[in-house]
Amino acid sequence: MIQNKVRIIGGAWRRRWLTFPATEGLRPTPDRVRETLFNWLGQQLDGKTCLDLFAGSGALGFEARSRGAAQVTLVERERQAMRALRENAKTLGMDRLEFLETDAMSLLAREQRRFDVIFLDPPFHKGILPLLFPLLENRLNPDGMVYVESGKPLEIDENLLSNNWRIWREGRAGKVFYYLLTRRTA
Repeated sequence: MIQNKVRIIGGAWRRRWLTFPATEGLRPTPDRVRETLFNWLGQQLDGKTCLDLFAGSGALGFEARSRGAAQVTLVERERQAMRALRENAKTLGMDRLEFLETDAMSLLAREQRRFDVIFLDPPFHKGILPLLFPLLENRLNPDGMVYVESGKPLEIDENLLSNNWRIWREGRAGKVFYYLLTRRTA
C-alpha cells in the first residue's frame, strides 16, 4: 500500500509527519492553507474543542491538537484512513483525540456536544455541503467557527448556507477555496 505524508506545521508536534493511505478523494489541506487558517484562528487553540468531520489524513485535527486544543474528535468513515489516524496518534504519543469511524451526516444527526471549531473538508465531488450546514449550527458553541474547504466558491444564500452564517475570512489556493465562517449575530 502506498503511503503519503503531510507534516504538522506548528505547536508541540511541529515538523512531525503524518502518514495516510492513497485513498480516492483524500487530499490533505496544504501547508500554506493550514498556516493561513491557524493564523486566522490565532495560532494557539488552548482549551478549545474541535471536530474534524471528514478527517482523512488528519492534517487539520492533528494540527489543532498540536496547537493546544483540549480535545479533538476525528470523524472518518474509510477504514484504512481511520487505521492510519490511530497509528499516527500512537506514533506521535498524542492524547486527547477521539476517533469515530462513522459517516459525518449520521454523526451530526445524533451528536449532542458543541465544539469551538469545526473543520469541514468533505469530498468535493459529493456535493454535500448544503446538507451539512443546517446540522452544524447546533453543534457549535456561541463564539465558535466553521472552517470549510470547497472545490468552488461558496455563496451565502438560502440555497447553500442560510442567513445564519457569514464569511469571516476567505482564501484560495489553486482549485481549492477555503473559508472561516461565523454565525450571524442578531
